[in-house]
Amino acid sequence: MCNRNKGILFIILSAFGFAMMSAFVKLSGDLPSFQKTFFRNLISCIISFFIIIKNKESFFGKKENQKTLLLRSAFGTIGIVLNFYAIDHLILSDANMLNKLSPFFVIIFSAIFLKEKIKTNQILAVIIAFLGALFIIRPALSIDLIPYIIGIFSAISAAAAYTCVRFLGGKEKYYTVVFYFSFFSLIVLFPFLVLSYKPMTVIQLFYLLMAGTFATIGQFGITLAYKYAPAKEISIFDYSNIVFSAIISMIVFNQTPDKFSLFGYIIIFISSFYMFLYNKKLDKLNIK
Repeated sequence: MCNRNKGILFIILSAFGFAMMSAFVKLSGDLPSFQKTFFRNLISCIISFFIIIKNKESFFGKKENQKTLLLRSAFGTIGIVLNFYAIDHLILSDANMLNKLSPFFVIIFSAIFLKEKIKTNQILAVIIAFLGALFIIRPALSIDLIPYIIGIFSAISAAAAYTCVRFLGGKEKYYTVVFYFSFFSLIVLFPFLVLSYKPMTVIQLFYLLMAGTFATIGQFGITLAYKYAPAKEISIFDYSNIVFSAIISMIVFNQTPDKFSLFGYIIIFISSFYMFLYNKKLDKLNIK
C-alpha cells in the first residue's frame, strides 16, 4: 500500500474515532462540559505518557517552544470545552460540521500570525464556507442561537491550536505535544471540575472513558495520517466524520439533519473539495 493510501486510511480512522468520541460525550448526558473534557483528556494523557516513556523522549518539550506549546494547549482546551457544549445542545452532525470550519480559520490565522500569503481563491473558499454555516445555523434572535455560536467559537479555538501545531512543525515529537496539551488541560480544568462536579453513574463514567479512548484514536490517527501524506492531499477525507456523525445521530439518537443543514453540509464540503483540488494544482506547479 502506498503512503498516500495509508494516509487516507488513517485519516478516515481518525474521523471515525472523533465521531464516536462525540457520540459517547452526548450519551454521557447532563454533565458539565469541564467534567467531560477532563475525562476525555485523562485517557490521552495516560497513553501519551507511556509512549514518551517507551521512546525516552521529553514530556514538556524544548525551552524555546514553551510559549507556543502553552498557546496550543490553552486554545485546544477551550476548543474542546466549547465543542462538547455544542455537541450536548445540537444535532451531532451539526455540531461536528461547525467544528469542521476550523481549517478555514487556520487559513486566516496563518496569514495573520505566520505571515503566510492568503490567495484570492482561499478568501473565496472561506466566504463560501461561512455561507454554508449560515444554512446550518439559520440565525434568529433567540436563545437557540447560542449553541451554534459556541460551536463556531470551538472551531476558531481549534484553528488557533492547529496554527500553533503548524508553527511547531517538526520541532517537537507529536506525542510530546499530545501529552503537554492533555496534562495542561487536566491541571487547568481540575478546579472547574471540583466546583461544577456532578456525581456520575457507572454507565456515565464508562461513556466518558470510551470518549477519551476514541478521542485518542482520533488524535493519533490524524497524526499518523499526516506522517504518511501531506495535509493538502488527504485533508478532504476528514469530512467523512460528518457522514459517521449523521449515521450515529440517526441510529443512536434518532436525530435527522433538516434540509437546510444538509444544504449547508454540501456547501461547506464543496468549498473544502475546491480547496483540496486547488492545493493539489499548486503542488504540481511547485514541482514543475
